[in-house]
Formats: sequence, structure tokens, C-alpha cells
Amino acid sequence: MTILLPPMSQKEINRYAIIKRLINREINGTEAANLLKLSIRQTKRLKFKVKKQGPQGLIHGNRGQKSHNQIPLKEQAKITSLLHGRYPDFKPTLASEKLRENHDIDHDPKTIRAIMITQGLWQPKKKKQPEHREWRQRKSFFGEMEQFDGSYEHWLEDRGPYCCLQLAVDDATGKITHGRFDSDEGVFPTFAFWQEYLLKNGKPVSIYLDQFSTYKMTQKVAQENHDTKTQFQRAMTELGIELITAYSPQAKGRVERIFGTLQDRLIKEMRLKNISTITEANLFLQNEFIPWYNQRFAQEARSKANLHQALTKKEEQKLGHIFARQTPRTIQNDFTISYKNQWYQLIKGQPVTVCKQDKVIVEENQTGQIQIKLRGKYLNYQPIPKRPTEKRTIPWVLPATVKQPALQTVKV
Repeated sequence: MTILLPPMSQKEINRYAIIKRLINREINGTEAANLLKLSIRQTKRLKFKVKKQGPQGLIHGNRGQKSHNQIPLKEQAKITSLLHGRYPDFKPTLASEKLRENHDIDHDPKTIRAIMITQGLWQPKKKKQPEHREWRQRKSFFGEMEQFDGSYEHWLEDRGPYCCLQLAVDDATGKITHGRFDSDEGVFPTFAFWQEYLLKNGKPVSIYLDQFSTYKMTQKVAQENHDTKTQFQRAMTELGIELITAYSPQAKGRVERIFGTLQDRLIKEMRLKNISTITEANLFLQNEFIPWYNQRFAQEARSKANLHQALTKKEEQKLGHIFARQTPRTIQNDFTISYKNQWYQLIKGQPVTVCKQDKVIVEENQTGQIQIKLRGKYLNYQPIPKRPTEKRTIPWVLPATVKQPALQTVKV
């Protein structure tokens, strides 16, 4: 019977040439050991094996043998069936975790990766030529800077609506400090996000975000006039939180990388739990996923201090007004105000003196409630379906500190 011996590697061929010279006494043992980069003792062992077995003496005895810890074929078949049936689009690390958690199959992710490659479920990525980028060191303190962004994705796949995940990530620790699903990244969803954030964590020193229209006005006229702000900029100015603008996705790379992880892991975790609504998704995100993520991936800050500043009682009371859409309007001669194609009539009995052509602020909160503010006071009003055009004589009651005229003729 012919026994097929495994082929020799180039390294073994080179070693054989040196050992052969040693056997033929062309070089001594010390010179051979230096050439082989081995000890003299190991060189003697190789010389003995070559004399006894020939060139094949240099081939390791385990070459071509099955590994002693190879996965049994039956278990391999089970893993392959589960990967195809339940985890076909999972990455190797996540697939290995789910096999361990749900099926009591505990193997290293590299082992699962090898099986997935052979089954065509995973394509190894080719290494790209790295680009030169300037690395920015993390901030030193927790709460010193929050990276904030939103990501539109089919987070609920075909079980629920297409939606946006807004996320705040602490720069010093990589910890997800708050996350929230909503229909979009508009003013009110952003206000709701940060109102929840501040009540839970307090005020961070700064927020690092991109130039999305909700966060910053990019028009030339706005850039030239520093008093022109978005609703979000105005709210953060009132709270004393600094906004820092990033000019590329790479600049806020930590939150961008976390979105990449979440688009893989979070989507699949919600699939396994059959989550199909934004409400369910938010509960799972807050109560289960974020605590798990932070425990596994967050790191310690270089300094122990927490720079989040707790809200004062006054700030807490004003929070609903700060996170409301504030729009300037002018009081008409008939003491009416128009906002979003709806007319509002200011009624008698106001907490502050009201004059024609006064500039007021119309506040619309997140529930759609309207309030009208003048010099820090909220005016009394009633909505009217249509602005009247005829003239009528109506009494106008001013505050008690102001001398009242008997009657005033206004157009209403």
C-alpha cells in the first residue's frame, strides 16, 4: 500500500538544505543553528530525524491529521441548519452569541465565521489601503461633549414603519446616553429627545452635531446674521449648552460607527423579539438594549468627574416652554393674531398691558397647544374660525394699573 506523505513547505525545504550540509560536514553545528535561527539542541534533533527519516523528518507529525478539537459532523450540520434557517444575514460574532444564548452551542466567533464562509453566508472583506486621517483624542470627562445624530433605516424591517433613530453618545466613554425612535428628525422629535435626555442626565457642556437643517441654518443670510437661529439653536442657547458643528460624517465618527453596529445588531434583536411598533421599539431600546450595549462596549473616562449639570427647578418648570416652537407675530389693530392659517382673538383681562402692533411670541408645544407670550407673560385668547371684517365697538379691559378708556373702537 502506498502512503501519501504531505508535501514539504518552502521553509522545510530550506531547512533540509542546511541540515544536509551539516550532515555532510560542510558547516558545523553552531553555524547551522545560526542559519536556522534555532538552538544547537534543536538543530541536533533535526539532524537526527533527517538521518533516520530523510527529508520527511522535517515535516510536523500533525501535518494532514484531523484536529483533536474538530467539531463533530453532526454538530456542524446542526450549526449549518440554524445559520441558514434563523441567522442567514447575521455577522459571525452576533451569530455565535445567538447560538450560545438560544441553542446552547458555544464556539468561538472565528469558528462560526469559518463555517459561514464555507457555507457562503459570509464574505471576508478585503483590506483597503488606509487613508491618512488625523486622530482626535477623546474628551476627558463624562458629559463634556455628546455626539448627536439621527439615522433613517428600516429599523422594524417589514413589520413596522420606516423611522429614524436619534442617538446621543458620550465622547469620553462611548456610552449611549440616550436613544429614541421617531417618525423623523424634525423639530418636535428633536425637542422630545433632548427634553427626555435633560430630565434623565442633566445638561452636557456641549453637543457635537452635523449641519442638518433642524440643527443649523446654512443659508448665507443666516451665517452673516448671528441672531438668526434654528428652533434647536435657540433652545440650546437658552439652556446654556454649546453647539459644535461637524463638517463631515467622519468628524463624529463614534456615533456613526455605533449606528453601523446598531443597524446590524439592533435590527436583528428586534426581529427575534417580533417588535413591530415604535412604542415597543423605544421600550426595548431603553430598558434592554442600551444597558446591555453600555455594559459591553462603554469604557472608563480618563477623569472621573461627571460634567453634566443638574437642571434647576426653574429650568425644569420652563423646559416645556423652551422646547416649544417659538414664532414671532404682530398684534393687529383689532387685537388679533394669525398663526398657521388660524386667527386668535386676545380677550379682556390680560396680565400685562397690550397695545396694537406689539410683538409677541407664539409658542406651539409638542402636543400642539398654543400659548401667546408678551414680555414674559402669557396672554388670554380664544381661537376664532374667521377674522371678521365689519367694525364693532367692544370694551377692552386693561390691567388695573393702567387707566382704562371707556370704549375703544377696533376692527375685529
